[in-house]
Amino acid sequence: MVLTDEARRFLEEKRFAVLATVNADGSAQQTVMWYMLRGDQVVMNTKRGRLKDRNLLRDRRVSICVEDGYRFVTIAGEVAMIEDQDRAQTDIKALATRYHGVDGAEQRARDQFLKEERISMLLPMDGALVYGFEDE
Repeated sequence: MVLTDEARRFLEEKRFAVLATVNADGSAQQTVMWYMLRGDQVVMNTKRGRLKDRNLLRDRRVSICVEDGYRFVTIAGEVAMIEDQDRAQTDIKALATRYHGVDGAEQRARDQFLKEERISMLLPMDGALVYGFEDE
């Protein structure tokens, strides 16, 4: 499904996504995530070694949900994992800027992100479910 203009505007507002990955035992693992849209992809980023990263190395299937009461967008599919550190560091800084502004992003990059191995996750917006919007 292609996102409606209203659903895209909703996702472009500063919100949080809940990312679901698949644990080794088949159960769901959920994490609240920063995200941003880049074209027709959702960009997220994580530190190497976290549970979601380990899950994605085994199974790239994910789902995210971004909600505001009865309005929500869910997107499911397989993520591409970008391990190139220049790209991953650029992405985490862009995400930090989205959520904390330029100064906050600079400080987090300097104090935290540049000391970590980061991974970007790109989720195509092909499998979207949109609910509660007028132009759905």
